[in-house]
Amino acid sequence: MPFTEVEGRRLALSNLDKVLYPATGFTKGEALHYYVSVAEVLLPHLRGRPVSFLRYPDGVDSTAFFAKNVPPGAPDWVTVHEITEVSSAPLRQVLIHDLATLVWAANLAALELHTPQWRVEHEVHADRLVFDLDPGPGAGVLECRTVALWLRERLAADDITLLPKTSGGKGLHLLAPIEVTPSSAASAYAKRTAQEAERAMPELALSRMAKALRPGKVFVDHSQNAAAKTTAAPYTLRAKRQPTVSAPLTWDELVAARHPDELVFSASGFPDRVRRTGDLLGPLLDAGLARPLPGT
Repeated sequence: MPFTEVEGRRLALSNLDKVLYPATGFTKGEALHYYVSVAEVLLPHLRGRPVSFLRYPDGVDSTAFFAKNVPPGAPDWVTVHEITEVSSAPLRQVLIHDLATLVWAANLAALELHTPQWRVEHEVHADRLVFDLDPGPGAGVLECRTVALWLRERLAADDITLLPKTSGGKGLHLLAPIEVTPSSAASAYAKRTAQEAERAMPELALSRMAKALRPGKVFVDHSQNAAAKTTAAPYTLRAKRQPTVSAPLTWDELVAARHPDELVFSASGFPDRVRRTGDLLGPLLDAGLARPLPGT
């Protein structure tokens, strides 16, 4: 078993040649390399947020393990925080603050990293807002774009700046920095806004989860603002057929896209994009851009 040293931490690496994405041959070693390559932009978005892992030790075509609590055998230098307010029993969750912890997690085949909208210093009080635009059958990312542009304009009227990223699948995530507010208030605001979107675009936008209503429409999922819910982190890999990335976008490139494939980003070339663009979600981390939610 090979060992490596990362920022003074000695790590055992296992099964680096194991194929985790059979359709493309993408290996565990390549997943580790991807996470190391984007760590500079990824780590600030994880800082202070308990991470839930989606682990795929036998690849994306096999059983996944969703882990909130720290996995057994974690090194004693991995930062663990007790989360007490989102479940009936306390959770002991990992905080990924450094490259060594990120490499350790990737070596567990934790392909997907998910975080809540709050940080541990203000548990169940959100500092960002999220909308997950999920297209139903017959709709796709370009239909999500139409809804995203409406939401962008609507929230701008409340002095809230939405920033887009791909979900890594067929949809979009829209995020905004907000002043720290109870997650219940953020959830209520997001739900009201989703309902407004449905009233404004009844032929396209949907605020209700019912599957029977989904064909041809975009579900404006507001539920991930709840304190106990999580969202795929910026720059995380996704466990799809190909090793896609939940990729930050500019509004200009979202508007300019003419084909859904233009909004699909693979891990293989993504570090080069990051070197060109930097962190397009950097404003999400700027406390000076956070705005209060109306009515709070």
